[in-house]
Amino acid sequence: MGRVIRGQRKGAGSVFKAHVKHRKGAAKLRHIDFAERHGYIKGIVKDIIHDPGRGAPLAKVAFRDPYRFKKRTELFIAAEGIHTGQFIYCGKKAQLNIGNVLPVGTMPEGTIICCLEEKPGDRGKLARADQEVQSQASLWLQEGNPVQCLMVLSPLGFRCGCRRWTY
Repeated sequence: MGRVIRGQRKGAGSVFKAHVKHRKGAAKLRHIDFAERHGYIKGIVKDIIHDPGRGAPLAKVAFRDPYRFKKRTELFIAAEGIHTGQFIYCGKKAQLNIGNVLPVGTMPEGTIICCLEEKPGDRGKLARADQEVQSQASLWLQEGNPVQCLMVLSPLGFRCGCRRWTY
């Protein structure tokens, strides 16, 4: 009989299983409510954390619940330039600043955006990967998409070519 060679002894390995235990949660925009449709609501960035399942960091944003006496914590994908302690404004009448969440119709042409809603109320489906941006809000509107779709200002926080950001 022949000899078992080293490649056979090592084996082909096992079936890959993703390590999902330490993931932080689903990153979504806020549920749109009366406060966002007619004005704005203010939140504060409590922490910027690393999620093992994605390249871009996550931001924990705390909002005061407009209907109950409590605070709600949301996980946003952290846009480039936001920091802990920064105020995030979500709604129709929010200012045009980095990290704020506004409808498509209120932004000027050529605004750099990320985390774009495909349909109103789906809480952000497009341009969510690191360094993936949508640069033309007007192009999005010309294709017949609704004006009520929300999006986050600024690109996401990773640079091309670097191995890892520390945050």
